[in-house]
Amino acid sequence: MTGGFLRVLAVDDEPPALDELAYHLRADPRVARLHTASDATEALRVLRDDDVDVVFLDIRMPGLDGMELARVLRRFARPPSIVFVTAYDDGAVDAFDLGATDYVRKPVRAERLAESLRRVIGARVVPSHPAALARAEDDPTIPVELAGTTRMLPRSAVRWVEAQGDYARLHTADGSHLVRVSLSTLAERWADAGFVRIHRSYLVQLRLIAELRLVNSGYVVVVDSTELPVSRRHTRELKDRLVRAAKQDWNR
Repeated sequence: MTGGFLRVLAVDDEPPALDELAYHLRADPRVARLHTASDATEALRVLRDDDVDVVFLDIRMPGLDGMELARVLRRFARPPSIVFVTAYDDGAVDAFDLGATDYVRKPVRAERLAESLRRVIGARVVPSHPAALARAEDDPTIPVELAGTTRMLPRSAVRWVEAQGDYARLHTADGSHLVRVSLSTLAERWADAGFVRIHRSYLVQLRLIAELRLVNSGYVVVVDSTELPVSRRHTRELKDRLVRAAKQDWNR
């Protein structure tokens, strides 16, 4: 795909922020048409009259805020991609739940918006096969900060999670990322994906447990050569889950 082809809507209630966002988007050669709106009502009016491929959306707006508008857009027959553009990071987890393509922090930079457009194109063009769409739904992403840039980390990359106050640290094979979400919230949301609570401070991907070992102070599990404690209250449930998982593997 070459030349301008993306139909874009930018929504922000602050005129200077909207002007800056629109300036950068108009300068990108992949953008064929750009609409702007100062609130959710105006955005819905635009969407009633025109189809758009992606909405760049502020979160904190009067009236219907960005998250609420995104939930409305998800119900469209052909929902546009959503890229949140905000000065705050406390909406990252909700953005992840809503299936946002990207989460951009203000002040916006041309190269960062260019990356967002690349992700939009990849999300809308590449996964057109039903199997690809199913994989995308089975492996959602979560926004994480990396060198001052918000990246979308696939859930499948997370090996185990450690509670750190009101935050959670996601451990992957090549590092870790701190996100503003509680361990309890992730335990509830990721239970169907095989993550199990082994301790009040730890959540682990069950299939990655290499060993359950009894030590002097109690049980530990081994994940990527790292020992993680298992609390007494979670030991029985964890053993049962490991046995069930093993039986399923035997019966395959």
